[in-house]
Amino acid sequence: MTRDVSALAHAVPSEGPLAGIRVIETGQLLAGPFCGQLLGDLGAEVIKIEPPVGDPMRLWGREKPHGQSLWWPVVARNKKSVVLDLRTDEGQEAVRRLAAVSDVLIENFRPGTLERWNLGYDVLAGINPRIVLTRVTGFGQTGPYAPRAGFGSVGEAMGGLRYVLGEPDRPPARAGISIGDSLAASYACIGTLAALQERERSGRGQVVDSAIYEAVLAMMESLVTEWQVAGYQRERTGAILPNIAPSNVYPTVDGGSVLIAANQDSVFRRLTAVMGEPELADDPRYATHGARGANMTELDERIGRWSARFDADTLLSTLDGAGVPAGRIYRPRDMLADPHMIERESLVTVPDPTFGELAMQNVAPRLSRTPGSIRWTGPALGEHSQEVLHDLLGYSDAEITDLTGASGA
Repeated sequence: MTRDVSALAHAVPSEGPLAGIRVIETGQLLAGPFCGQLLGDLGAEVIKIEPPVGDPMRLWGREKPHGQSLWWPVVARNKKSVVLDLRTDEGQEAVRRLAAVSDVLIENFRPGTLERWNLGYDVLAGINPRIVLTRVTGFGQTGPYAPRAGFGSVGEAMGGLRYVLGEPDRPPARAGISIGDSLAASYACIGTLAALQERERSGRGQVVDSAIYEAVLAMMESLVTEWQVAGYQRERTGAILPNIAPSNVYPTVDGGSVLIAANQDSVFRRLTAVMGEPELADDPRYATHGARGANMTELDERIGRWSARFDADTLLSTLDGAGVPAGRIYRPRDMLADPHMIERESLVTVPDPTFGELAMQNVAPRLSRTPGSIRWTGPALGEHSQEVLHDLLGYSDAEITDLTGASGA
């Protein structure tokens, strides 16, 4: 089903491309922590600072009988958990001491929060001029909206994504995942890597400012330009993209559905040949990209009548043999059984002290010589407080008790 990475569970230090990079993660929920996950997957040492009650992600997502989240083991994988209350002088001082020996600090609080805690960039850079401060917020660090609370859903709306999602006769829909948060975190990761690379030239860190709405906006292709130049407003179109045909989901005789993407001229010609209707490739209604877009409804109906003659396996085999891109609409059970995903180890099985074994997505992208790895799942609250505060920062056991509220917590 999936590859067992138990041999990697204690592979510390990492041998990944970011081995030797130490990251402090002070955010919670998803926008900041997903950035930390990406850096940890690539080998960075990620020290997650949690309040005494823990990150709310420990309770989010689908639960098992243990009463624990099945999201936490994924988003907190490869991280070390340290309990510190950043609202106290002592917790703030501990982070400053940690910043002196770290490369990156990630946060996703409202702008100004770190500054109130005497942890702003000017303070951190004064302690460690090489540190990179990665900030993920709803609206960025500047501008009139900066002080506002900004959840991923709001960023998706303002960035233009929500308006174009869903069926045209219904209100805007949402993706089934927290795409706004994840996009902002992904751009934050890109910015962090760029800042670390630039540091090799200048010797100095800098601030990475990733706003959720801007990360979403960055993915919106030519939406703004089309409106500004041509007055064209993209609308909700359901399962299709306007003027891109054929590229849709088509029925099969066994009640399934297969996505066929044959909108390029040469690919469409191959599709018409395998359909037994090669003349369609030269039909003025379908011969060009623009013509197919203008007549996409009748073209989709024609292809649907043909696809409905076959079961999904036969249809996919036929299309693959003809060089026409096609695939099923996968659910998790399909992913776990797919031979390509198994061969490429796209999913791995990771040992977990609570659940035994957990299947989850592997590290992406892949590097040929220094690949990333999943070394452990999300840690217990405060599991690494003693290691970080005592072994790295030199706090005494009594001081750690005062900081965390429990010895070794």
